[in-house]
Amino acid sequence: MSEFGLIGRTLKHSFSQTYFTQKFQNLDLLDHQYELFELPTIHELPQLLAQRPGLRGLNVTIPYKEQVWPFLNEVAPSAARVGAVNVIEFAADGRLIGHNTDYVGFRNSLRDFLPRPVPAELRALVLGSGGASKAVETALRELGIGYWVVSRNSMSNGLTYDELTPRILAGHALIINATPLGTYPDLDQCPPLPYEVLSSQHYLYDLIYNPSETEFMKRGQAAGAQTKNGFEMLCLQAEEAWKIWNGQQ
Repeated sequence: MSEFGLIGRTLKHSFSQTYFTQKFQNLDLLDHQYELFELPTIHELPQLLAQRPGLRGLNVTIPYKEQVWPFLNEVAPSAARVGAVNVIEFAADGRLIGHNTDYVGFRNSLRDFLPRPVPAELRALVLGSGGASKAVETALRELGIGYWVVSRNSMSNGLTYDELTPRILAGHALIINATPLGTYPDLDQCPPLPYEVLSSQHYLYDLIYNPSETEFMKRGQAAGAQTKNGFEMLCLQAEEAWKIWNGQQ
């Protein structure tokens, strides 16, 4: 049996298990299974690996995307660029190699969302300074899109929500929600923006996929903005993980 899985602290609503279970069925891989491994701390990982010798690959979610580093033998360039690991490759020689496919999934999904060619003057606002924003920032740098990070607290290299004037929003056509605000079941929440100054020139990308249409997206649509949720990003990052586990990267 070839076993894959997801490690995290709380895994009640797992996209990964549903996605890969369906994928294994579609590919007629009857000897493959995908399990959820809730770990109270990342220090439980060695015990999990010892108990599950059939493991062939792992996904990593919060809060262990950074904490898992000391347990790896190697970190791929993708994870080094982002500063976080969301995929663990089990190499043939027994090494554990950390990768990041979140930023690849976001980058490729964003490319499909934006106009072609991407306007040279396009700038972005990244809402949130947590772990999710790291993958977003890496993708934006790779695409050559300038950006500001926006958070509740002052940062030396960012803005606070109170500093988001109509002029700043007008000069940043791409706005990316990398916060959990609006995730099910808190459907009425959204980042505190002056949504009334948005226009048809704006592109709002929400990393949230449940619900499929967040309050952030609804308010953007009401102003005429283009919107997209994070479901495609999730699918793309999962496919990249599958390639890594199968040595197809």
